[in-house]
Amino acid sequence: MAVDLSSLLGSSSSMPELPWLQLVLTFIVVVNILHTYLDMRQLKAIKLPDPPASLKGLFTRKLYDEAQAYSVDKWWFGFWHGIYNLVETVLWLQLRIVPWLWYSLPSWLPQPLAAIVEDNEIVHTVAFMLASSLINLVLSLPWTLYSTFVIEQRHGFNKQTLGLFFSDLVKSCVLGAVFIPPLVAAFTYILQRAGPWVPLQLWAFALGVSLFFLTIYPVIIAPLFNKYELLPQGSLRDKIEALAGSLSFPLKKLYTMDGSKRSGHSNAYMYGFFNNKRIVLFDTLIKECSEEQVVAVLAHELGHWKLRHTPINFVMSQFITLANFLLFAGMRTAPGLFESFGFDKSRPAFIAFVLFQFVVAPVDEVRLLLLLLLLLLLLLRVLLLLLLLLLLLLLLLLLLLLLVIGFITNVVSRRFEYQADGFAVQQGTGKELREALLKLEETNKASLNVDPLYSAYHHSHPHITERLAAIDAALKKGQ
Repeated sequence: MAVDLSSLLGSSSSMPELPWLQLVLTFIVVVNILHTYLDMRQLKAIKLPDPPASLKGLFTRKLYDEAQAYSVDKWWFGFWHGIYNLVETVLWLQLRIVPWLWYSLPSWLPQPLAAIVEDNEIVHTVAFMLASSLINLVLSLPWTLYSTFVIEQRHGFNKQTLGLFFSDLVKSCVLGAVFIPPLVAAFTYILQRAGPWVPLQLWAFALGVSLFFLTIYPVIIAPLFNKYELLPQGSLRDKIEALAGSLSFPLKKLYTMDGSKRSGHSNAYMYGFFNNKRIVLFDTLIKECSEEQVVAVLAHELGHWKLRHTPINFVMSQFITLANFLLFAGMRTAPGLFESFGFDKSRPAFIAFVLFQFVVAPVDEVRLLLLLLLLLLLLLRVLLLLLLLLLLLLLLLLLLLLLVIGFITNVVSRRFEYQADGFAVQQGTGKELREALLKLEETNKASLNVDPLYSAYHHSHPHITERLAAIDAALKKGQ
């Protein structure tokens, strides 16, 4: 006898009809108010006249002023971009643009394509997602251009030309046109034939897609945008291979990437499954840091591998994905969901998932709390009045716990960073890692002052002062 997983969440038809749109709009506004409060605290920290006491003497006044100016510019850009996104989201929802786009799309197309779109829900869904992606691209383009060619250019980070920018844009559009249709079609097909195991079917599909892109991105997609070359034979390569060998890291390829053709920022990363690992170094990292410092940065990255941080994060993300699909299966037929967002004529399968995203994900930082909240609502069998009163009480609780959720989601990531730094110290590269962090902080013009509340909520990495203190403590302990 098959067990209907979605039935474990209760029958959606037995739920009272909720004002979904009003709840979503209210929550979006509340979250933005809280974010603005944190942002204002951060702006005050950025504008402090001097760096933290532990960093005094490590940076010149000129470098501090440049980093401060860059941080202020980015803050104001983020502030106005956030207001724009808030207004845009509210208008999309309040003016029922999503249902308007869905219902009017066939009339934009020539025959016989229009008839096919109107008669076939899968084709209609694919056309809808392509149109939505194009609209979002056009709306976000001015902001991307301003960020790249005004802010990043002003502070010496942008290295790309308009020609390269639009070349990348065209490539991204082509990739979207290639991958969006089959993925959306397959997702919709699963939903249309939703059986008792639909949450597991959707999760298995999402897992397969994740593994597929993790496999093809570094070998097919990434080379379309950047040039990857094997790191030449020499002392740097010898030192990296010696470090990898000492840790039994299955290094197969060691690449450099021409990150400098787009940006002055630096990075290094590794990828690959099982015994087929590759390391990629940005050319900017090699240029800005000494060989010993580059090795120290990689010792930190290899610490994440040795301590199994990547698979732990991956498993955690899969649990969250499965929780999303379980909740979606329980509420996709909730009374009033489609009607609240303007879908009065039909209930397209994929649109249910789009609306679900509006309901549970106004902001990513509180996704887990929203999942628990909505799961509780789906399990309740109460009158509408009592349910609305409960919603108000839970909303008050949400306001109190909102920041705590941000803290919790960053605790694991911060702990992993400390552990990876400690691992680098154990490999005898602590002093060089300290120097590399300071060098990268300088070249990336990062803000040296940070509000602790803002940092705890938004930052997945400890601040530079916290990392240096932990490294110094580990070095002292090892003496």
